[in-house]
Amino acid sequence: MSKARLVITAVVAEGRSQGEVARAYGVSQGWVSRLVARYRAEGEAAFEPRSRRPRTSPRAIAQATVELIVALRKDLAASALNCGLNFRRCSGIEQILSVGPRVTVQDL
Repeated sequence: MSKARLVITAVVAEGRSQGEVARAYGVSQGWVSRLVARYRAEGEAAFEPRSRRPRTSPRAIAQATVELIVALRKDLAASALNCGLNFRRCSGIEQILSVGPRVTVQDL
């Protein structure tokens, strides 16, 4: 039986307080509160582990910019003007992409 199931059972079925259960199982009271709230909202689905992956990546390069860079690299490679990983040295690339100087091909 998972710790989450034990904690939820102790609070919901046995009627123990969240603070008492948190101390008994060595977890935070906030975690117990979140588990109980999730159980009351979702039922049995609350026992399943949740993904810890972030929902967004605010520093991610826009997909349109990535596609433009990939297309430019393919064109440059085909025309024998490939600058390799030091993509910013190619004349006009920063102006075409209109991105800051900190964005490099290595960031992709």
